[in-house]
Amino acid sequence: MYTLKPSFSKTLFLKSPHFRSSFKPQFFLSTGEHLSFSITCKLKTSKDGKSNKGLAKKIMLSEGAPAVSDDGPGNGEAQPKPANKGGGAGGGGFGGSVKRFPRKVLSVLSNLPLAIGEMFSVAALMALGTAIDQGEAPDFYFQKFPEDNPVLGFFTWRWVLTLGFDHMFSSPIFLGMLALLATSLMACTYTTQIPLVKVARRWNFLHSAEAIRKQEFSESLPKASVQDLGVVLMGAGYEVFLKGPSLYAFKGLAGRFAPIGVHLAMLLIMVGGTLSATGSFRGSVTVPQGLNFVLGDVLSPSGFLSTPTKAFDTEVHVNRFYMDYYDSGEVLQFHTDLSLFDLDGKELMRKTISVNDPLRFDGITIYQTDWSFSALQILRDGEGPFNLAMAPLKINGDKKLFGTFLPVGDSNSPNVKGMKWCLKVGNRFSSMLARDLQSIVLYDKEGKFAGVRRPNSKLPIDIDGTRIVIEDAIGSTGLELKTDPGVPIVYAGFGALMLTTCISYLSHTQIWALQDGTTVVIGGKTNRAKLEFPDEMNQLLDHVPEVVESSSPSKQSDAISG
Repeated sequence: MYTLKPSFSKTLFLKSPHFRSSFKPQFFLSTGEHLSFSITCKLKTSKDGKSNKGLAKKIMLSEGAPAVSDDGPGNGEAQPKPANKGGGAGGGGFGGSVKRFPRKVLSVLSNLPLAIGEMFSVAALMALGTAIDQGEAPDFYFQKFPEDNPVLGFFTWRWVLTLGFDHMFSSPIFLGMLALLATSLMACTYTTQIPLVKVARRWNFLHSAEAIRKQEFSESLPKASVQDLGVVLMGAGYEVFLKGPSLYAFKGLAGRFAPIGVHLAMLLIMVGGTLSATGSFRGSVTVPQGLNFVLGDVLSPSGFLSTPTKAFDTEVHVNRFYMDYYDSGEVLQFHTDLSLFDLDGKELMRKTISVNDPLRFDGITIYQTDWSFSALQILRDGEGPFNLAMAPLKINGDKKLFGTFLPVGDSNSPNVKGMKWCLKVGNRFSSMLARDLQSIVLYDKEGKFAGVRRPNSKLPIDIDGTRIVIEDAIGSTGLELKTDPGVPIVYAGFGALMLTTCISYLSHTQIWALQDGTTVVIGGKTNRAKLEFPDEMNQLLDHVPEVVESSSPSKQSDAISG
């Protein structure tokens, strides 16, 4: 006795809405323990039942042949389902639970209310980071958020320092919330947006007039041809596909891809912002004209990803600092002539920077942000020059005022040594005040106004028997330095966000049609501009020509692509 064990290498699936089931299996038993049978099917077109063809196909069935899935909304091809190998029917058991677990997690993460809550949380933390001064010493927060007078009745310095709100944008709570939001975006893209794009790309033919009439827009054209409709739609920018009496057309598929692009752009922005907060260096310095500093001595890391480069060994020399003024005397702009040298003293770069015109070198940016008055160079009774340090004085408002002094009245006193020497011998001194580098106001030892002199004017002034000449006013440049590897990524993310947001407004429109005798049944839908869609369709249908002569429809091609 032979046991039938079908085990063949290939499975052929025949699926078509035009097949009418009338097959007669014929079994042939051979000694090779194989089972084969033939199927005869009759093909009937949708036009009439006159053209019937007999088809004979020999199908080889393997032992583990997968089950055939039902026809989906796609191109009519069956998709085989893999055999279930997970412990038991229905995918039960431990293996099935493990497979279902990631899907449950993705379903939770892709939840829209959760993502909205995450975005509001990130926005609230950013607002809090703006309200709280960042990067200050602990004593600053002790004074601003004392425990004896908490803000809102509970917020003290302990909240700031414990939760890392003094460096909000690199704190664990902020970075963790960003990571959670990024995970939700990726989960939404994987579970929702990508499947929608896959569905939109399918050639979705409808072979039933009833299904077409159920669309958002439907119309019937008597004495019309589906081929003529296809030509009209192609002229309107649609991609057109024909299969027998059925037509499918679409346009605006890019609008379906746009949400994925928006999500990717947001991810780029978050990655760039995180890299800026955890991998950058920042620093500021005020350097008098003529002095040097090393980049690495000024830059300080801002996070655990900050890594110094060889450019940190570069030395910067301040060649010159000068300012431009309005006609009223107010400061208009200030400039700094900088030179960069390597360890061997070779000049690598030279540039004069100003506000909004920084210097960029090997990932490091040097900004002109401030200025100061470093020293006043004078001649005293023909001797010198002497450099008198200018000290900033506190005044009301945001305007600057600098001051220094010079001992006067004793021509036999030794050279100027500074304030300590002046106080020791008990000499009187002349005061000198300046708001900028243009002019110096001088007062005698009684505090009375003595005169005004401009630097480099060479005009002397006598104060209490001392002859003084203002030789030069030496300014200091205020520079801000930073390395920010996340800036290009953030810029790219915002550019992509603007582009994909505009693309998302494109309507994805789908149209179906069916030749039913001499009548063409048309239906369509769109995801945007729903109010304008019927008018657009009516305008297109007005251009479809009417078939005057009654004749049998010509044989249609399987597919026409616009």
